Amino acid sequence: MWKCDECGRTFANLNQTHTCAPLGTLDTHFAKRSPELRRLFAALAKAVRACGPHEVLAEKTRISFHRRMSFISVYLRKDHLILGIVLAQRIEHPRFDSVQTFSPRNHLHNLRLRSVAEIDNDLRAWIRAAYDVGEQRHLQS
Repeated sequence: MWKCDECGRTFANLNQTHTCAPLGTLDTHFAKRSPELRRLFAALAKAVRACGPHEVLAEKTRISFHRRMSFISVYLRKDHLILGIVLAQRIEHPRFDSVQTFSPRNHLHNLRLRSVAEIDNDLRAWIRAAYDVGEQRHLQS
């Protein structure tokens, strides 16, 4: 793991290209948001915690869950969260608003999370698979 001397973030690759900026806080992200949105994020964070240790990075425009690499990004909207879930394979599912393929083993799946009830078995399985990508287990085979 390489740690940037400027911003303190860690990366799997030496001298990883990144936006070098100080991290903020979750409180700053949620300062003007509804308590319901904060509770929704807390429920999501709990589901991610069930996978194992990770960092939560409060970046300027998003919140990321990070292991060796960031595996889920969260963008706050007025009444929902937009999740960017990085998976090793492309999955076609009606819950995904879009899927972007960056390489054969790097696919960004975007979905809107509007309620705690949507953190179901499907989403938990995608979170688990994304966590494995964050640990770069998909590169070990």
